[in-house]
Amino acid sequence: TLSELRRLGLDNPFRGLRLSEKAQAQRPSFSVEFLRTRVLAPGALDGLNAEAADVLLMMVNTGGGLAEVCGARVEDIDLAGPVPALRIEAHAGRALKTGHRGRVVPLLGVSLEAARRRVAAGGFPRYAASPDSLSATINKFLRENDLRPTPAHTAYSLRHSFQDRMIAAEIPERIQADLMGHKLARPRYGKGASLEHVRDWLVKVAL
Repeated sequence: TLSELRRLGLDNPFRGLRLSEKAQAQRPSFSVEFLRTRVLAPGALDGLNAEAADVLLMMVNTGGGLAEVCGARVEDIDLAGPVPALRIEAHAGRALKTGHRGRVVPLLGVSLEAARRRVAAGGFPRYAASPDSLSATINKFLRENDLRPTPAHTAYSLRHSFQDRMIAAEIPERIQADLMGHKLARPRYGKGASLEHVRDWLVKVAL
């Protein structure tokens, strides 16, 4: 045990080891019913500051992570084009986790409404450089307001929910991988689906 190692003056052989990203990312998913009746119920997020609430709502239909959403600049939120969309990309203010996560995701439903509020408010001035603080704020709110089906659920579970809804809607694997920022198990050929095509698929899963 660790206590025995210390008593014998031996080094901990596990020091410096971290869980893999895959292991850290294992989270349960929110069901559609729970999201609709609890998290997205009228007044459910009233006690959460507006910027944090809008980040959470933008995560619902984009599959973006907390840092990916709050790190977006105003110019990354395109509301003027034929398909409103969030551009998730590396820039001077933030890096992305892997080389596969840059992407453009159509904005629909509660995520589009939240994006409009953020553009009007000038983006994410409070949390753009503080994703850890944002994570703590949102997860504390979910915990204290009984907005988790289980203690294992976190804000990151919204990303898992987005993936599950796409699977249930039989959205093509290539589009799913592109939207999640995942690496495909096979080479990518062609430029992929148009934003309009992706939007038409996401209409099936947007809340």
